[in-house]
Amino acid sequence: MEQALEILRNTFGYHSFRGDQQDIIGDLLAGHDALALMPTGGGKSLCYQIPAMIRPGTGIIISPLIALMQDQVSALLQLGIKAAYLNSTLPVQSVQEIETGLLNNELDLLYIAPERLLQERTLALLERIQIALFAIDEAHCVSQWGHDFRKDYLALEQLPQRFPAVPRIALTATADERTRREIRQRLGLDRAKVFISGFNRPNIQYRITTKLEERRQLLRFLETEHKQDAGIVYCLSRKKTEAIADWLSEQGRTALPYHAGLGPEIRHRHQQRFLREEGIIIVATIAFGMGIDKPDVRFVAHLDLPKSIEAYYQETGRAGRDGRAADAWMVYGLEDVVKLRQMLEQSDADENHKRIERHKLDAMLGLCEITSCRRHALLQYFGEESPAQCGFCDTCLHPIATWDGTTAARKALSCVYRSGQRFGARHLIDVLLGKENSKVRKFNHQRLSVFGIGGELDMEQWRSVFRQLIARRFLTVDMEGFGSLRLTDQSKPLLQGETQVFLRKDNKVEKPSRRRRDETLAQVSDPELLEKLKACRKQLAVQQGLPPYVIFHDATLVEMVRYLPANPEEFLQINGVGLNKLEKYGESFLTIIRGHQPAAKTISP
Repeated sequence: MEQALEILRNTFGYHSFRGDQQDIIGDLLAGHDALALMPTGGGKSLCYQIPAMIRPGTGIIISPLIALMQDQVSALLQLGIKAAYLNSTLPVQSVQEIETGLLNNELDLLYIAPERLLQERTLALLERIQIALFAIDEAHCVSQWGHDFRKDYLALEQLPQRFPAVPRIALTATADERTRREIRQRLGLDRAKVFISGFNRPNIQYRITTKLEERRQLLRFLETEHKQDAGIVYCLSRKKTEAIADWLSEQGRTALPYHAGLGPEIRHRHQQRFLREEGIIIVATIAFGMGIDKPDVRFVAHLDLPKSIEAYYQETGRAGRDGRAADAWMVYGLEDVVKLRQMLEQSDADENHKRIERHKLDAMLGLCEITSCRRHALLQYFGEESPAQCGFCDTCLHPIATWDGTTAARKALSCVYRSGQRFGARHLIDVLLGKENSKVRKFNHQRLSVFGIGGELDMEQWRSVFRQLIARRFLTVDMEGFGSLRLTDQSKPLLQGETQVFLRKDNKVEKPSRRRRDETLAQVSDPELLEKLKACRKQLAVQQGLPPYVIFHDATLVEMVRYLPANPEEFLQINGVGLNKLEKYGESFLTIIRGHQPAAKTISP
């Protein structure tokens, strides 16, 4: 561990381990297996990078993120760590050079995708070298209960048979108890020690509101709270991502679409711009984001409902990796619920998998509809104890009112029943409001006893009623693809007056956020110097074709402003500055600091 601490300080530039890092590293150094759950930004990579540098041989890092391997390796090379990646983007000559370096024991770390690792040629190559450890990143991909199941991960169960003496660590930021059990079972990690560092991201504010005019709502959120910030906007369909990106561009923001239907060159170009430039907004489907290391993403917005709490947690976790205040903002509506139910029932998955997905969607809807603390519910889903109120999410800051919706619910259910359970919410609301339009007349629904009995609520209020009845399983969406609503077994007691139901009141206007003070920026005594250091960082990054944060994170620049190091020894005391970065960049930043403030302070020990 003394050697591990030395590497942490001299190579990575940090003075002490965080959370479970030291215990995980100790277990791997001793040759034991491990399963590590850490929130995004919690320092998972150090848990395998440091042991791989200490143990004899090369650490093999299995990652599904082909598009990001280059940036991950570039960041390690900046630290003086011998790293490489093998994937389909490399020319044959580069592959041969990397394989030669691997055979000559010249690499500390090799990143590789599971499908390439499992080729017989690759496995035969690995059997000829000394392997320090296997690190299986994004390990939730192995679980059918996980939100991003990938079949290639299932074959990783052969690793302990072919390499029985090599320790393995599986890592993820997102796994409930059932998913953790499946990870251990499928990867042969039954005896591995499990490290759970907690799921709470206290710097992220969770806010969920009903979808009224989503574009207007999004623009208001961006204009009032994130005028120049980088962020991600998630949409359910490819068509919508492109439409929203075009519209945001018309509003004066730099917005780029990202989805699996775009060509690989376009996706790569948009991703690189997002990583390297400031203030870029990516509008994406779930095809974007896993493993994104950009630390200064200030918001993640959802314009459609995610399919599960795991997906929601993973996607919102891409905000605020630097520990500064960030927003997880979402609008959702009745159409989202209907669309996701339809997509689920129409999928080719077997009934068992559909049952799993229904369970996950119900939990996600429950998170949206609750009137209590969202953070508490989110952490409770992952089995983590927390205070009943966090004091920072939308429901804590602006408590949700409820109302006795029993009568309205019975009217809605009666309308579904009397119209033959063959129609969607829009038509049913027209009937309840007494709108005698062409469709109502076509089916003679103006003659139904429920026609016009819902005048006490307006259209949006009825949409809220139907949405909440679906979320609570009083109604279900049919499997034929037309969005028709049907009664469930739970409907009968409510229709017969044997039970009551209380519904949440939806706010028609989103209330402004009350923000916590950003502690990182509050430490900046000289914003002008910070801007000079950022400009220097950007120039160095452009020269090398790197994202600026690979040079130094914002938090490191803030420390430079705070302590004003005057010489290389003091510069090395800044968190995030190791020996290699001192040698590469020390003089550039020290020159700016000296010129800006000659009377430099000394860092306290």
